[in-house]
Amino acid sequence: MSTLWAFPGQGAQQPGMLHGLPDAPVVQACLDEAAAVLGEEVLALDSAEALRGTRAVQLCLLIAGVACARLLIQRGHRPDYVAGLSIGAYAAAVSAEALDFADALRLVALRGELMQSAYPSGYGMSAILGLDLTSLERLLEQVNSPEMPVYLANINADNQLVIAGSQAALAALAERARALGAGAVKPLAVSVPSHCPLLAEPAARLAEAFAAVRLQPPNGRYLSGSSARLLNDLHQLRDDLAYNMCRVVDWQATLRTAVERGVRLHLELPPGSVLSGLARRQFEPGLVIAFQGARLDTLDALLRQEVSRSR
Repeated sequence: MSTLWAFPGQGAQQPGMLHGLPDAPVVQACLDEAAAVLGEEVLALDSAEALRGTRAVQLCLLIAGVACARLLIQRGHRPDYVAGLSIGAYAAAVSAEALDFADALRLVALRGELMQSAYPSGYGMSAILGLDLTSLERLLEQVNSPEMPVYLANINADNQLVIAGSQAALAALAERARALGAGAVKPLAVSVPSHCPLLAEPAARLAEAFAAVRLQPPNGRYLSGSSARLLNDLHQLRDDLAYNMCRVVDWQATLRTAVERGVRLHLELPPGSVLSGLARRQFEPGLVIAFQGARLDTLDALLRQEVSRSR
């Protein structure tokens, strides 16, 4: 049996998330490297005020994920598979040694700036709970227009879908979704319309920056959170990372692919446990655990147990 290390996306951020990382030299080394590459005090990025900005959120998610993955790797563990939801794909690629951490920091800083400047206000994302995909797609056809754009953004689970677009369009679709029987409509802590055509132009600009970045074949298996496919070809990996901001996230299919390939332990890297909640139904009777809130010796034991079972 195999393990999947899953890295969360925007919306999982928490004030103080970098300050709360484990007190370990390898973690401090990540913070120091990030500060040197970015030329700023990275511990200032995780304040509640700073996290209102897309750039700070994405950098915090990258740094937290890489720091904790490196801590586990230093303790003798390696993932069989890695996957990341949206910005989490960058931490996944670094942890698989496909993308250098310094390059990832520069690219993610640019990614956040491009997304933030493209839609500084009036846009966002909402989760639709309790509505099937076919019904939601019909509502999108009814509401979406050039004046009120709204699109499918994430397929997280059978009963959890995410839409992105203008605030006016999100509100209009939310009203129709509730009338159709949706259990809840929840605005997400995301200030840009990610994973839809509205971000095609920023994605193309990020792809231009990616052209100068050197990638390596992943050490382990890299699962795309967009296509739910294993990617080994460096051109495909570069394309996946650069353009995932404007492509639908199919996390449900990504988890299904992992299970079909024998993954039975799903470990969510910091921050939070949002992905663990999505994984529990898919991974029965496997094991789902989040790094945050778990003791390191417990994680050691669980990861070693899975390695011994797979032999």
